[in-house]
Amino acid sequence: MGLDAKWTELPHVQRRFVLFSIAVGLVFLLLTLRLWYLQVIRYEDYLERSIRNRTRILALEAPRGPVYDRDGNLLVDNRPSFRISVMRQDVVDRDALLQRLAQLLDVELAVLEERWREGRRFPIYRPVPLATDVSRDIMERVQEHSIELPGVLTEVRPVRDYLEQGSAAHLIGYLGEITEDELNSDRFSHYQPGDYVGKTALERTFEDFLKGEKGQRLVEVDVKGKLLRQLQVEQALPGNKVYLTLSRELQRAADAAFGDQSGAAVALDVQTGEVLALVSRPTFNPALFARGIAGDEWLALLKDKRHPLQNKVIAGQYPPASTFKMIVALAALREGLITPKRVVDCYGDFELGGARFRCWKKVGHGTTDLKKALRESCDVWFYQVGLELGIDKLSVAAKEFGLGAKVGYPLPGEKSGVIPTQEWKRARYNKPWYAGETVIASIGQGFVLSTPLQLGVMTAALANGGKVLEPQLIRKIEDWQGRLLEQPQPQLIRQVNYPPEAWKAVHDGMVAVVNEPRGTGRVAQLEGVLVAGKTGTSQVVRRKSDEEEEQEKNGEVPYRLRPHALFVAFAPADKPQIAVAVVVEHGEVGGSAAGPIAKSIIERYLQLQTAPKLSAQGG
Repeated sequence: MGLDAKWTELPHVQRRFVLFSIAVGLVFLLLTLRLWYLQVIRYEDYLERSIRNRTRILALEAPRGPVYDRDGNLLVDNRPSFRISVMRQDVVDRDALLQRLAQLLDVELAVLEERWREGRRFPIYRPVPLATDVSRDIMERVQEHSIELPGVLTEVRPVRDYLEQGSAAHLIGYLGEITEDELNSDRFSHYQPGDYVGKTALERTFEDFLKGEKGQRLVEVDVKGKLLRQLQVEQALPGNKVYLTLSRELQRAADAAFGDQSGAAVALDVQTGEVLALVSRPTFNPALFARGIAGDEWLALLKDKRHPLQNKVIAGQYPPASTFKMIVALAALREGLITPKRVVDCYGDFELGGARFRCWKKVGHGTTDLKKALRESCDVWFYQVGLELGIDKLSVAAKEFGLGAKVGYPLPGEKSGVIPTQEWKRARYNKPWYAGETVIASIGQGFVLSTPLQLGVMTAALANGGKVLEPQLIRKIEDWQGRLLEQPQPQLIRQVNYPPEAWKAVHDGMVAVVNEPRGTGRVAQLEGVLVAGKTGTSQVVRRKSDEEEEQEKNGEVPYRLRPHALFVAFAPADKPQIAVAVVVEHGEVGGSAAGPIAKSIIERYLQLQTAPKLSAQGG
């Protein structure tokens, strides 16, 4: 009897039982094969996934490198900051979570919702910051309620701490969150969304030295994302130590001398070009950016008509006024057009082609030689000599001293100023040069523009015998083992050569400005030290508003239309060490407004040179 016959003879129930048994056996076989595949073939893969489900890798932010002054005094450091973040993958009810956090953090719900939306650009495994730089009380309050806040993390991260607040802010710069454009650039290709990077000045240019290397920690979490324990830590490496040429004590003195006035001041080492102090007023507090600047704070800075974000030392362009007169004198002496005894009779004005160019002193200075012309800042003397010299020869001399071109400031934003020539005017305005424009340029007005830094470099070159030096900001950069990474050396742009009698004549005139009767800069006198200087009053030409017209009718000169006050100086006059340039915006008179600031800077510098050196903190 065949198999088919036997099968057909089985009762119906028995046949169904056999089929069911075969099906069950096949299912169990498939399950066994699947288990074997998962637990043997894919064992390592699923083990890794299970570990990831109960562990988190959290980044440890690297402290940025500290910044010191030339004596090792700490200017910029880092401080611990508390941040409340959330792991989106651990959140079940987003709305309920944000509602509860808004109550605990005492912030608007809309603010947290916006930050959640911004966090979508982060990878899912990265914490999304909801509140930064919160107080310890708030951080502890959040931790106390952690059981009802699944996915919420409290983190401690370093935040930039600017110990001098707004002092030298324009030199040091500030941080900001990295942008999409920066992330797409080659320089920042290894950064991540949410990182903070240098945005301006030193923080930007020396980002690679300052940024440090991130660390990470491996933590174990429960099903709600709550941290249970720390499994492993890879410490972050801080950035390198940067030492500036700046003197903290001199910087403080310069800030104090400027007070609430607007403008700029720079002090340079005459022999090296090192920047000893740099003031741009008004200033700002970089810490606002380190913690994340609020919208209203940012708008207030942008709308301030005194331009607190601009580094006026390198980007403010002003007519140099009478501080330019030393260049005119030197150029004329070199060309043999004059001698120090050259006399011009000043009756209060100078006539050329029917136009009258007035001296600042209406009654005139009378018979005037070079020394008197510098000492009392006689415009008519320089009108006459400048006209004989001509604009092109004058321009050559000015450019030799670093005017009309960038002088090599090592951070971004430096402006070139303007030293005009006949060709420059034809190219820019398609008009010829007029003799009257030479007359005006001879007292540093008209088309002539310079930055305070250029005036400082010029003054240093006048003091050291014609060495035009690049400004230096960095003394050295070291790693944490003390290894020297960078140490810039003085850089000579050019050597300007003049006869010894020409240098002497100009130096004598600058000394007379400060130390002789009728000198316009007598306010800068120092006991026991000869200071050489020159005042300047720079006219401002602008269209008047209706309000300003009304002010003038009442005998008041509107602030915006008042002249700028300038003062340049070096000291000691016989063995120069420091050169200073000061511009007080709308300060009106160079001697009375800018002179005292220069005096305070020089006086403090000389005090520091004779004071015993103390061991600096953090050096």
